[in-house]
Amino acid sequence: MTDKSPAEPSPSVLDAAKIIRTVERLSQRIHERFPHSGLHRISQQLLTIARQTKERSEAIERPILWLRIVIGLLVLLILLGIIGAITRVDIPSGGLHFFDFVQALEAGINDVVLVGAGIFFLITLENRIKRGRAMRALHELRALAHVIDMHQLTKDPDRLLTRLIETPSSPQHAMSPYELSRYLDYCSELLSLIGKIAALYIQEYDDAQVSESVNEIELLTTGLARKIWQKLMIVHSVYHETN
Repeated sequence: MTDKSPAEPSPSVLDAAKIIRTVERLSQRIHERFPHSGLHRISQQLLTIARQTKERSEAIERPILWLRIVIGLLVLLILLGIIGAITRVDIPSGGLHFFDFVQALEAGINDVVLVGAGIFFLITLENRIKRGRAMRALHELRALAHVIDMHQLTKDPDRLLTRLIETPSSPQHAMSPYELSRYLDYCSELLSLIGKIAALYIQEYDDAQVSESVNEIELLTTGLARKIWQKLMIVHSVYHETN
């Protein structure tokens, strides 16, 4: 008799637990090198969001049973009401005149459309609730990506190439080329992890609007990381020249 080990996630599936551990390690690395920096606080915030994302994505995947029961009962009441109304229709013994038939048919079509729209609203209510939860969480990740971009905005590698005339409002630059490269690299890693965390929401939940929002976050973080890598190329060239 062999012991059954827990099912391992498929290689093609993102593992939320591994993403959380990666964020934890990155946050610890940032703390060890830049313990009092705003970037470390951002990494801690991303770690909190990553842990919440695991719970949120699992909650979105689960059916809302009480809502399904309520919707099922409402749809059943609507159908019973329609059946009851049809059975109470009093048709004259001589039949309907043509114009009466047209008016009855038009009224019937209008009622069917309204009832169908109401049933459709009820049936899609659960998905709209889940979509709203996912979109709010994705908006939080999108905002955090912009905050990371703000932190790397003043990290200008051109100052390593030339000696600039500082002004009282100029940002302070006390980092060495190596420290600046690590700082920018950490920013790039945080942006990449934001994209991976966002992708957890569409791994099991198939919704067009949520998928589009996740793709937008991927494009955003990729574009921001591309700007950082351009700075890193300059920093690396300066670092190699001075060593």
